[in-house]
Amino acid sequence: MQAANPRRGYILGLSAYIIWGLFPLYFKAIAEVPAVEIIIHRVLWSALFGGLLLLVWKHPGWWQELRDNPKRLAILALSGTLIAANWLTYVWSVNNGRMLEASLGYYINPLVNVLLGMLILGERLRRMQWIAVGLAAVGVAQQVWQVGSLPWVSLVLALTFGFYGLIRKQAPVKALPGLVVETWMLVPIALAWLLLNPTATSAQATFWTTSEAWWLVAAGPVTLIPLVCFNAAARHLPYTTLGFLQYLAPTLVLLQAVLLFGEHLSSSTLIAFMFIWAGLAVYSVDAWISLRRRN
Repeated sequence: MQAANPRRGYILGLSAYIIWGLFPLYFKAIAEVPAVEIIIHRVLWSALFGGLLLLVWKHPGWWQELRDNPKRLAILALSGTLIAANWLTYVWSVNNGRMLEASLGYYINPLVNVLLGMLILGERLRRMQWIAVGLAAVGVAQQVWQVGSLPWVSLVLALTFGFYGLIRKQAPVKALPGLVVETWMLVPIALAWLLLNPTATSAQATFWTTSEAWWLVAAGPVTLIPLVCFNAAARHLPYTTLGFLQYLAPTLVLLQAVLLFGEHLSSSTLIAFMFIWAGLAVYSVDAWISLRRRN
């Protein structure tokens, strides 16, 4: 087994979260393509590049394990549907001026994971975890009260990714083969959509002479590279450390939304963020204390 290399782990982990945090720049480059169509191509090119990557980066016996356990294939079909819904919501939010809500969703996500662990896996929450979840709930409630409606983009992103992680936790399938199988299962749906929509932007021959066509093709490596970095980092760093690094991505999205794309950070939204940040601070301190006790 390869010895842990924290320096390499930090470089790989930071690379993954910086790429994820800069995703809005990528999706803005293809903003003229409808969100559904972007996801169709993200599925197709991720399936292709993922298959090629599996040929290079060997995972012995992964297909036989899945073939012998059809239940795992059903689980991956469900997780694939959830991740596609997450992708669609995220792309739509970026290209419709809702990046702040997207950022809020990924800040909420770790606290949703804690809550799902309690409600579904029967895990017991420590006192500080209860406080963290409570602060996040106050932040969401404040947004509902101020805006008069649920921040649905934030909640859909947090819940779909939370349930995705929960389902993948229950499926003993390695990250890359799991993602590839998830996308392969979505390929028939993606191809059917293209066949049923002959007037779609990417169905026109002239589209493939534009730079946007290459951006769509890049959806495969853009999806897979940060995932590979993340999973490599996980072998060199404690999971708690990766948990701290994950706040980098929504912070980058927040900064881009306000500084680059001119989204207005209202006082009510800022208050909601402050409650979420307070919850994350409590959550992080609790995770650090828990780690020290185990060591």
